[in-house]
Amino acid sequence: MSDTVGGVDQLDDTAVIEPLDLVRLSLNERVYVKLKGDRELKGRLHAYDSHCNLVLGDVEETVYFVDESDEVQTTKKQSEMLFVRGDAVVLLSPPSRS
Repeated sequence: MSDTVGGVDQLDDTAVIEPLDLVRLSLNERVYVKLKGDRELKGRLHAYDSHCNLVLGDVEETVYFVDESDEVQTTKKQSEMLFVRGDAVVLLSPPSRS
């Protein structure tokens, strides 16, 4: 939804026009991030930039690997704060809005 102020359209704060707008709306929310190398993160999004570098807080990291018997194993790790380089990000999912 937009309003016109002085002949210029003003978009509201919840408008999603570009892909990074969806990321902006997820600031201070818990997000799911899938990374290269069979890693997943769930944490609170504190900051991001145009390269998709992320700063997450209260992070749960899950790493998937295959053991010698070809079974998928997982390890989980908690971190208070984490910087994620954008070129490792495969998917960033905002919190579900129901």
